[in-house]
Amino acid sequence: MSVATLDAIVRLPRRPLAALARFAVAVVVVTLALAEPAGATQIQRVVSPSGIEAWLVEEHAVPLIAVDFAFLGGSTQDPLGKEGAADLLSTLLDEGAGDLSSEQFQAKLDDLSVQVTFRDGRDRFEGEMKTLSENRDAAFDLLALALNVPRFDGEAVERMRAQSIAVRRRAEKDPESIAGRLFSKTVFPDHPYGRPADGTVASVSKVTIDDIKELKSKIFTRKGLKIAVVGDIDAATLGPLLDRVFAKLPAEGKLAPVAETKPVAGGTVRETAPIPQAVVRFGGIGLKRDDPDFVAAYVMNHILGGGTFSSWLYREVREKKGLAYSVSTGLSPMMHAGLFVGSVGTRADKVDESLAIIRAEVARMRDQGPSETELSEAKAYLVGSYPLRFDTSDKIAGSLLAIQVDELGIDYIDKRNSLIEKVTIDDIRRVAKRLFAAEPTVVAVGPKAE
Repeated sequence: MSVATLDAIVRLPRRPLAALARFAVAVVVVTLALAEPAGATQIQRVVSPSGIEAWLVEEHAVPLIAVDFAFLGGSTQDPLGKEGAADLLSTLLDEGAGDLSSEQFQAKLDDLSVQVTFRDGRDRFEGEMKTLSENRDAAFDLLALALNVPRFDGEAVERMRAQSIAVRRRAEKDPESIAGRLFSKTVFPDHPYGRPADGTVASVSKVTIDDIKELKSKIFTRKGLKIAVVGDIDAATLGPLLDRVFAKLPAEGKLAPVAETKPVAGGTVRETAPIPQAVVRFGGIGLKRDDPDFVAAYVMNHILGGGTFSSWLYREVREKKGLAYSVSTGLSPMMHAGLFVGSVGTRADKVDESLAIIRAEVARMRDQGPSETELSEAKAYLVGSYPLRFDTSDKIAGSLLAIQVDELGIDYIDKRNSLIEKVTIDDIRRVAKRLFAAEPTVVAVGPKAE
């Protein structure tokens, strides 16, 4: 679970049925073609003539290419009081570029069966392009236009702003979104991580075209750029195409500095909302991805509340007591902070009882840790399920990009499972004592308990 995009906008691809059908066939075929162990994935480091680096996995079984990339800087770069600027930028890059108006650009994408999407995170701004290999060159040209010369025409800006505001209005009444925003604000006061990543009705209304252009100039640079490519393309062909898209971007921009921080631990904040159930967020200090204890924390979290039916919290809170319809925990490593976060959905009059059980299970993990059998079963699940992250070109590209962003090394896929296997009971206890030394921060949104 991540607090970065708890109420993110979902943009449906605007593609004709024929184009979607061609992509569906390709995806099914590539799923079968890539159904192999993660360790069998051969990653090449490709460097373009101008020095742009990408990781490439060649797969020529189907005529499909997926490109994922990430720039440094995301919603933390939004101007103060104009939160949602990066999110608005992400909706505008396919709304006309170069000599092509919004309608013309969309028509080109449709005609070529090219999918281009963008999304903003807290610390990164990401994009994705998918194309059939027969349209490879034209697809890379369209991506180059979107990144280098987006138009930001007034009509498109106002249209996408109106869509964003409509989503924000719905989010203001959605308990999950309310809880997510309140939790972020509570654990990260006076920090960019505590601001609403996608903005509010008021803040999105204030964003100007000049704000969007300035934000683009800050974020869209070659410094910190990460690229992953998977599919029907070789290294010699990819290099010049990387230059076509990324080489003209500035070497670096003037990103606003973001301070290192730690989440506030302890305290309870309640907000009344006219909904039948209460939505609760809880959490506190976590680990950044480069922390030596992160893998142990990952295994520990899986046992405690990592989303499976075998987790302690699922068993104690839902199965045994029937208190909640959902309960889970997760690690949210960010560039400037680590966060441990959990959630539970329950009746308003059962919030305190549910939290009491959660606190007891957290204390048990901190003081005793799991049994050897529980640890062995958790490691078996985490190792056995890892290949499922590599059974489509989309998943492979996304995984490669995440590994690059987290700076885990090009050999991480080969060594990841061994890192899981090495985790011991003592490791679990040590990291649990680190994470659970203080009381969690609790945010509850829902009706008043009777």
